[in-house]
Amino acid sequence: MTDAPAPHDAPDIDRRLRGPVRVVGAGLLGASIGLALREKGVDVVLDDVSPAALALAVDYGAGRRPAPGDGPELVVVAVPPDVVAAVVERELAAFPDAVVTDVASVKSGPLASLRAAGADVSRYIGSHPMAGRERSGPTAARADLFLGQPWVIAGHDDISYQRAAVVEDLALDVGATVVPMDPESHDLAVAYVSHTPQLVSTLMAARLRDAPAGSLGLAGGGVRDVTRIAASDPGLWVQIIGANASRIRPVLADLRDDLDRVLTALDDPAGSGSPRAIAETIAAGNRGVERLPGKHGTTKRFAQVVVLVDDTPGQIAALLTFIGEIGINLEDMRLEHSPGAQIGIVEVSVVPEQEQRLVEELEGRGWRIAAAWA
Repeated sequence: MTDAPAPHDAPDIDRRLRGPVRVVGAGLLGASIGLALREKGVDVVLDDVSPAALALAVDYGAGRRPAPGDGPELVVVAVPPDVVAAVVERELAAFPDAVVTDVASVKSGPLASLRAAGADVSRYIGSHPMAGRERSGPTAARADLFLGQPWVIAGHDDISYQRAAVVEDLALDVGATVVPMDPESHDLAVAYVSHTPQLVSTLMAARLRDAPAGSLGLAGGGVRDVTRIAASDPGLWVQIIGANASRIRPVLADLRDDLDRVLTALDDPAGSGSPRAIAETIAAGNRGVERLPGKHGTTKRFAQVVVLVDDTPGQIAALLTFIGEIGINLEDMRLEHSPGAQIGIVEVSVVPEQEQRLVEELEGRGWRIAAAWA
């Protein structure tokens, strides 16, 4: 087993951070940060309480082991939520010249705990990359995990602009988009866009335990989209939900009220007011979806092209390669395939101006177009 090569062996790529950057926690996020920074030629020092996780991350090239005299420019704490504050406090004390950030999904709690402990929060600023995968651990790490994704920088009154800029440089170096927010606004935001959706997905997936076995063979895009994030780590989510409970609970309570209105309507679906209540619920959902920003944080609409692909190896790769060869940029992509089906569906999103050309090029090459709309 050998450590990753020193950064001077990496290509000379433009970067903002000088390094070294110390990453504490060699899981999915920590190792992905290491991989992304090393692609920029930054010296990354990894540390983890798990020797196995550390060894794996080093073998994957996410960084090197700590060495005497390491003086990091930046420390990134990527550990479970319930120990974030303690680890940040330790790193602040161990490296008095370094800026320290964490990448946990709740920001108010660690800052409050550090202030209560008398830690030097003038060198600490929390951050949160809005990126992840269904898999965890260093073997799931990807250098492109943060590419184009929002990275919240949760500033506070005790941090200087110059020190906050070091964490902004981290986000920019790994390809993310910097989003400044105060800790309280961040925690409310993730209650809506991350934490409550996780619970809703989990609750729906749990109902599938009671579904007749034969009915699950009919599962298509609808149920798969709703339950996609349900297969998550219970231990991690207990910590996240507990840390942000005061923001999640009101959102869940409003959701419960919405469910109660639908249940009342379903007691007599043809009764006075029931059809209207159901229709208003669906319409409210439409309005909520319309508020979601598109790619790059815009509200721009994209054209959708649905392509049928045979269930044989290499078909999706061939499709994507062809689209790249004709110079059309994909803004988004969705795959759908039911077990036992002989074909799958690839739904690609492009700017409306390129929809007609994409359809013509695909049909000219023999691809089957199921639908296209702007």
